[in-house]
Amino acid sequence: MSRRSNTLVVQQAKAALQQMKFEVAQELGIQIPQDGYYGYMATRDTGALGGNITRRLVQIAEQQLQGFRR
Repeated sequence: MSRRSNTLVVQQAKAALQQMKFEVAQELGIQIPQDGYYGYMATRDTGALGGNITRRLVQIAEQQLQGFRR
């Protein structure tokens, strides 16, 4: 049994998250490995990538919550 904590709740979101990853990487000037293996990337780059994705997801959630309050 897998106990991964990063399992997607909405499987359809996978493509959108992948697209966001590539957009953020391009903005930061980070080259994403073609084979999908991140083991050779610098920790600083993967951290920056993950941090910026998280920041963007929080911004999206905040915008959606503001829409509910109106």
